[in-house]
Amino acid sequence: MATSQITASLRNLPAFQRFQPSTLQFPAVGRVRIGTLTPNSFPSLVVKAATVVAPKHTTVRPLGDRVLVKIKDAEEQTEGGILLPATAQSKPQGGEVVAVGEGKSVGKNKVNVSVKTGAQVVYSKYAGTEVEFNGSKHLILKDDDIIGILETDEVKDLKPLNDRVLIKVADAEEKTAGGLFLTGATQEKPSIGTVIAVGPGPLDEEGNRKPLSIISGNTVMYSKYAGNDFKGKDKSKYIVLRASEVMGILS
Repeated sequence: MATSQITASLRNLPAFQRFQPSTLQFPAVGRVRIGTLTPNSFPSLVVKAATVVAPKHTTVRPLGDRVLVKIKDAEEQTEGGILLPATAQSKPQGGEVVAVGEGKSVGKNKVNVSVKTGAQVVYSKYAGTEVEFNGSKHLILKDDDIIGILETDEVKDLKPLNDRVLIKVADAEEKTAGGLFLTGATQEKPSIGTVIAVGPGPLDEEGNRKPLSIISGNTVMYSKYAGNDFKGKDKSKYIVLRASEVMGILS
């Protein structure tokens, strides 16, 4: 109350008088000479700092269908030579699950998160929100942003999740139909490959899994710039994409 009365009284003074000693009267305090205000003039007023330092956090508990992943350190290549995106030494795409949410409700069913604590996972390149605590970088992302589980150094062992498909990319054509040899820069990115593994399928309106129509061994054609690219131990190229990005099955 005292603060608002002081402010209102000062506003009523001409500008040149606001900076000169004067005497104002306040009901709760009495007469106060502005030029002689001291910290003891208003014993009931407390001034607090505007900046609040938040406590240091040591853990994050994900909610709903979110997952907390400890990001794998970036490296030029793993011992097995995989887990490198097409653009080498870019943002890491793998890590260890350290916490999971309680899941989500779909229709009348409760759907649990598809990964468990301790699983080694691969996720979409630009997914999630990065946080750092306990000296390590972590990522909070949705269950659907996780591409698959990879417990070995062989990318062909990746277990796709949800509606994703693991495909071994066909070799790019080295020459044109007329016999001209193509350099690496002019070779067209292939959009055909062989399905290595498929996920359990997407969720329907009741929270049940709907199996994919694509199976291992199918030769498929997919959208040219879809998915996430990886290189295998034998230098073979792989891609993981959603089933909806597969345009057709070749025979």
